Amino acid sequence: MRLSRFLGIPICLALLSFFLFQIIPLKYPTHSPPTRVFSVDELILYNGTDPGLPILLGILGSVFDVSKGKSHYGVGGGYSHFSGRDASRAFVSGNFSGEGLTDNLHGLTSPEVKSIVEWRDFYFKTYMFVGKLVGRYYDSEGNPTKYLKGVESKAARGAQLLEKQKKEEAKVASCNSRWSQDEGSEVWCDEGYPRLVQRPVEIALTGKMSKRCGCFKEDELGQPGLEVYDGCHYSAKRCHL
Repeated sequence: MRLSRFLGIPICLALLSFFLFQIIPLKYPTHSPPTRVFSVDELILYNGTDPGLPILLGILGSVFDVSKGKSHYGVGGGYSHFSGRDASRAFVSGNFSGEGLTDNLHGLTSPEVKSIVEWRDFYFKTYMFVGKLVGRYYDSEGNPTKYLKGVESKAARGAQLLEKQKKEEAKVASCNSRWSQDEGSEVWCDEGYPRLVQRPVEIALTGKMSKRCGCFKEDELGQPGLEVYDGCHYSAKRCHL
């Protein structure tokens, strides 16, 4: 009797503990700061000129604390033009003038927009996300706008086009190439003959046309769209340009 009572107490406690853990979820402490919504005028205060404030930047409306990169984003740093604002377009345009430091992506190609989205992903992985910027990408309550959704859809389309071009170009081996100051440029094929050929989806990607050097077998040389390099013999496997 005594033994059974002795054993019964811990069993009851174990059952009670199990029951409590099932109905009362554990809460773990978090050290992430609450998400804040910034106005354009507020964000500019965090441009690195005030040593008492962190350095923030925005990209596609997401705001990050880049203070740990102060040597780059602080006053006089190589990336200081990004601090205190959303200059998303400049991440691919390279235009760091007043007009170029904008969040307007109008006219950019889908691969360029994809590149900006990848930059945003880089900041999420590297720096602390602290909030959202009211304007083009987020409304006053921090909800994504139609513009942001359109940008992300365009970036996804760019990824699809790049993958399609990669698969298409893989069907034809690329030429070898080299350049030297004394001899200039040279292209050649280990197997086949060098020909200029239109990139398959380049217009959809960039709105422009460009060509690349591909190696084609002898029985493929008659197909349309292939161009012999200027000054290169039709049957040459090596061409000096």
